[in-house]
Amino acid sequence: MKFLWPEMFWLLPLLPGLIWLYLWMLKRRKKLAVRYASLGLVKQAMNGQSRWKRHVPPALLLFGITAMLLAASRPTAVITLPSQQQTIMLAMDVSGSMRATDVQPNRLVAAQNAAKAFIEELPSKVKVGIVAFAGTAAVVQPPTLSHDDLYAAIDRFQLQRGTAIGSGLVLSLATLFPEAGIDLSDMTYERPDARAQPLGARGRNKDPKNDFRPVPPGSNNSFAIILLTDGQQTTGIDTMEAARMAAERGVRVYTVGIGTVEGETIGFEGWSMRVRLDEDTLKQVSGATQGTYFYAGTAEELKKVYQTLSSRLVMEKRETEISGLFALVGALFAIAAAGLSLLWFNRVV
Repeated sequence: MKFLWPEMFWLLPLLPGLIWLYLWMLKRRKKLAVRYASLGLVKQAMNGQSRWKRHVPPALLLFGITAMLLAASRPTAVITLPSQQQTIMLAMDVSGSMRATDVQPNRLVAAQNAAKAFIEELPSKVKVGIVAFAGTAAVVQPPTLSHDDLYAAIDRFQLQRGTAIGSGLVLSLATLFPEAGIDLSDMTYERPDARAQPLGARGRNKDPKNDFRPVPPGSNNSFAIILLTDGQQTTGIDTMEAARMAAERGVRVYTVGIGTVEGETIGFEGWSMRVRLDEDTLKQVSGATQGTYFYAGTAEELKKVYQTLSSRLVMEKRETEISGLFALVGALFAIAAAGLSLLWFNRVV
């Protein structure tokens, strides 16, 4: 726990003074009782078995004052609160290697089922968009609150050749920032006037206001990208350049690898290809954007990954001021002190 105004602790020495004042008042009352002996005997006879009760309200009031003084110091603590996440983009690999059956029934079906389960767990206020990528990337569903539309888009996945991971990331960013002027086709085909510039700069050329300013990686709490792939980049925009574009905009990229690091050969309709999961690149992408890398070797593990992401994106830990909580506790102690005093003594002491 931290305190934003620790200088307010100088008020705490008042507490021993209050205790001293209470003891002095008791001593003074005792002297008065001795002076009027008969009255003191009557009170002792009436309240002898409840003498401890007279100390309870003042003790509760002291606790309440202590809590209020701590509230004045503005304490903070790291607590779990609902996330401010508003839009999540699912960038999903639909390359031919996703037909491999090392993840039952195959990688594509496992990915589709896990994505649907993930969407079902999200709060209704969170928008989700879907980008499918293979040799190229396409927005198969713009961000929406309709789960039915998302399920339908996932069911329409068609396998294609090639793996353009970077293109999937860039198109996801273009969808999240529609006014930023990010043009995937211009960046993919490298117009002569753009080749001399870094890819990150090309991604902000067409900003209408031309006032783009990079922000710290992971600082954008409104957007996130979940990237699922089973292969390594074979075409399209460089993956790490695309990751840097996401980092400049503060968007976290959570990467999910499905498949085998060693690789395997798969065949279909007379052709075959060697596929291998590039874990190193996926870890670099998540690291550059302050995201997290997950590996899913089975369909069940993939569902667990999405469950973890769901809880992480819906709830997040952050440092929050809790002075209101201390003030509430102090007020409750004060109310309890007054209530017991009225109940036992018919007055507030």
